[in-house]
Amino acid sequence: MPAITRAARLPGRLVLAAITLKRAARPAMAAWLALGALAGALLGPCAAAHAADAPGATLPVVAAENFYGDVVKQIGGAYVSVTSILSNPDQDPHLFEASPKTARALQHARLVVYNGADYDPWMTKLLSATGSGGGQRTIVVAADLVGKKAGDNPHLWYDPRTMPAVARAVSAALGTADPAHKSVYDANLAAFLGSLKPIDDKIAALRAQYKGQPVTATEPVFGYMSDAIGLDMRNLRFQMATMNDTEASASDIAAFERDLRERRVRVLIYNSQATEALTRRMLGIAQQSKVPALSVTETQPAGVSFQQWMLGQLDALAKALAQK
Repeated sequence: MPAITRAARLPGRLVLAAITLKRAARPAMAAWLALGALAGALLGPCAAAHAADAPGATLPVVAAENFYGDVVKQIGGAYVSVTSILSNPDQDPHLFEASPKTARALQHARLVVYNGADYDPWMTKLLSATGSGGGQRTIVVAADLVGKKAGDNPHLWYDPRTMPAVARAVSAALGTADPAHKSVYDANLAAFLGSLKPIDDKIAALRAQYKGQPVTATEPVFGYMSDAIGLDMRNLRFQMATMNDTEASASDIAAFERDLRERRVRVLIYNSQATEALTRRMLGIAQQSKVPALSVTETQPAGVSFQQWMLGQLDALAKALAQK
C-alpha cells in the first residue's frame, strides 16, 4: 500500500499534496496523483517545541491508526493527548485524504506512532513535510519493532507480538519526554501487558482445539492471528490479489469457490471494511453452502479497547469454528 503523496516546503508556507490512499495504491498499483494545496500557513516553528512544556500541559501524540492511539492512551493516561488519524471502522482505511488538521497535529506531536511495512507510507511523507517537531519528536514504527518490511503482510496489529513491543516502546518514549511521570508510565505498561493475558489464553485455547483446521479469507487481514492459532489458511494467492487490487486468476477464483461449495473450509474470514464485488460473491457462496463467515476489521471500533476488540473477534471465531 505505497504512498501517493508529495510535499514541498516554501518560505513561510507549507503546501501539502492531497493524499489519497486507494486500493489501487497498493504495492502493485502505486502511482503519483496530481498535487492539490491543502493548507496555508501553519503555526510557527517554535509552537511545537514549547506546546508540551507549559505547566500542566499534556504530551501531544499522533497515531496513524486508532488501535495504536488506544495503546498510547492506556500507557499515557491523563498525561497524553492523542490524535488518531484513521479511526472510522465503517470506512475503507485504504481511502484516505489528508487535511490541514492532520498536518498541524503532526507538527506539534512529541510522539508519533504508525504501522509501517507500507501500510501507511503517507506518514513518512507528512512527517518530512511537517519538520522535526523542534528536535523533540520521537517516532515509533511497529514494523521496525517486530522485524517486518514492505512486502510482508502489513496487518501487524493481529500479530500477538506487536502490541507488547509497541507498548514498551511507547512507555520508554513517554518516560524520556516526561521523566516526572515515568513511574506512572511504567505502572501503566505493566498493567497493559497483564491485560493481554486473556487474549493469549484465548489464542492458546483455540490452538489446542482447532490447530490444523482449514479456513479461508478474502484477504490477509487476520493472517497473523490465524497463524498464531495454527489454522490452515487456504487461498493465499487470492488473498494477496485482493489486497494488492490485482486480478485473481481464474484458477484461484475457482479453487476458492470450490472450497466454499464443497465445505472444505470451516470458516470464511472477510474484511467488512472492504467488501468489493468478488468478496460479496464469495460471501454469497458461503451463505448458500452454510460455511460460517467471520467479519474482521482493520480499524478498532468505537467504544471498545484494543483488548476488547481482539477478544470479541476471537470469541466470534470460536463460535464459527464450533459450527458443524
